Amino acid sequence: MKLIIQIPCYNEALTLPETLKSLPRQIDGVDQIETLIIDDGSQDNTAKVALEHGADHIVRLQKNQGLAGAFKAGLDASLRLGADIIVNTDADHQYVSADIAVLIRPILDRKAELVIGDRGVAKEESFTPLKRKLQTFGSFIVSRASGLQIPDATSGFRAMSRETALKTNVLSDYSYTLETLIQAGNRHINVASVPVRTNPPKRPSRLMLGMWDYLLRSGVTIVRAYAMYRAIRVFFSIGLAMIAVGVALGIRYLYFVLQGQGAGHIQSVILAAVLLIVGFQTMLNGLLADLIASNRKLLEEIVMEEKKDKNL
Repeated sequence: MKLIIQIPCYNEALTLPETLKSLPRQIDGVDQIETLIIDDGSQDNTAKVALEHGADHIVRLQKNQGLAGAFKAGLDASLRLGADIIVNTDADHQYVSADIAVLIRPILDRKAELVIGDRGVAKEESFTPLKRKLQTFGSFIVSRASGLQIPDATSGFRAMSRETALKTNVLSDYSYTLETLIQAGNRHINVASVPVRTNPPKRPSRLMLGMWDYLLRSGVTIVRAYAMYRAIRVFFSIGLAMIAVGVALGIRYLYFVLQGQGAGHIQSVILAAVLLIVGFQTMLNGLLADLIASNRKLLEEIVMEEKKDKNL
């Protein structure tokens, strides 16, 4: 059983030594542990520091691709290197590395294929009260979208089996955390959460340029991923809502006609017609999107088989 711990890095020369030093060298049930550094176009000597402090493998990205791109590159490299289990952790030593053993245990025991480290965001002391509420609400939304119970959806401390890594496709160019959970839920991958500990933060998050930026980007990611896997539900809900309003306006107009006041409410007829037409078109778009989604699933199966053949 081979475990690869992948660490996406961008200008992490100062924090990386402590993170690498803390990684476990031996875990029960694991025969081999290796470390993979994804140098995401760093402008400092991150790669050199990684080699000096015991990293086994380094993937250098010539241009900064962001967290999602680095995560995807790490998965591809880990699969090529023969990983049976892949753990993703942060370079800033946010997570207690000793908990990697706890994180991978459900996979070793064949109770889960994807395991998320739960930081206890509702009580995390390093978060502001607003951030705690937003993280909790965001996890609730992702849980509803994915059909899973995930208390800490944005946690980057996670472990996955080789089979799950083969099935994972990261389309977002912002963050992988939310999208991959919605994917996992809709692909019926067995997902578990385990409590993990965190270290005091050493610097502000680089993923968040600001609270509103984070909310906007995360919201777009959730809507996009949900619409991709639940196209019928999304488009039919929107279409039915428009049709319902259109019918209501039509009934309102008929009421005024029966009262002999129809001439003054012609706008209601026009708006009702527009809403009915757009509502039906939206539902038809949902059918088309569902057909495209079915085709995408077939393409994903082909891609997964190609990955398997490539990484045998």
